[in-house]
Amino acid sequence: MQTPDPIINKVAQKNIITIDLADFFPKESEVTVIDMKDYLFKGLILREADFREQVKATDWSAYRDKYVVLHSSVNAIIPMWAYMVITAELAPYAKDIANAAPDHATNVFLYRAIEKIDSAQYEGQRVVIKGCGDRQIDAAAFVYITQKLARTARALMYGEPCSMVPVYKRVVSQ
Repeated sequence: MQTPDPIINKVAQKNIITIDLADFFPKESEVTVIDMKDYLFKGLILREADFREQVKATDWSAYRDKYVVLHSSVNAIIPMWAYMVITAELAPYAKDIANAAPDHATNVFLYRAIEKIDSAQYEGQRVVIKGCGDRQIDAAAFVYITQKLARTARALMYGEPCSMVPVYKRVVSQ
C-alpha cells in the first residue's frame, strides 16, 4: 500500500503578512467625548472669562491615554480658538484628539493610525488586508491603506490568507 503524500499548507509557505484594520480602532473604553456645550454659558454662549476659568479648573489628567472627541451637541457659535484652548490642555495627556461627531470620530482615529504605519516594514512583502470581521469598516479605510502600502509591498491582497483576492502586484523590471 502506497503512503499518501502529506498535505502541504501552501498558504503558510508564502510568508504572507495579514493586516486587520479592526486592530487599528481604539477600544471603546479608551474613547471619551467632551461636549463643548458644557463650556458655554447656559449651553448657548461662550463667555471668554467663564470659559477660561472652567478650563483652568478642569482636571485634564482624567483624559490620560484616552482618545478624546471634541464636539458640540448644540447649535451654538463656538470660536475656533476655544477648541484650540481645550486641545492644548488635553495634548499632554490624551492619546489622540479629534473634532468630529462622536459616531465618526473612530474613523478619524483609524485613518491617523494607518498614517502612522511605517510602510518600509512591508518593503517587498506579500500583504493581505483582512476583509471579513465583526466590525464594519468603510471603503475609504481600505483605499487609504492600499494607497500607502502599494508604494512598498510586493503584493497586496484582500480577504483571508486562505481565500485572497489579488489587488496589486508590483511589476519587477528586468
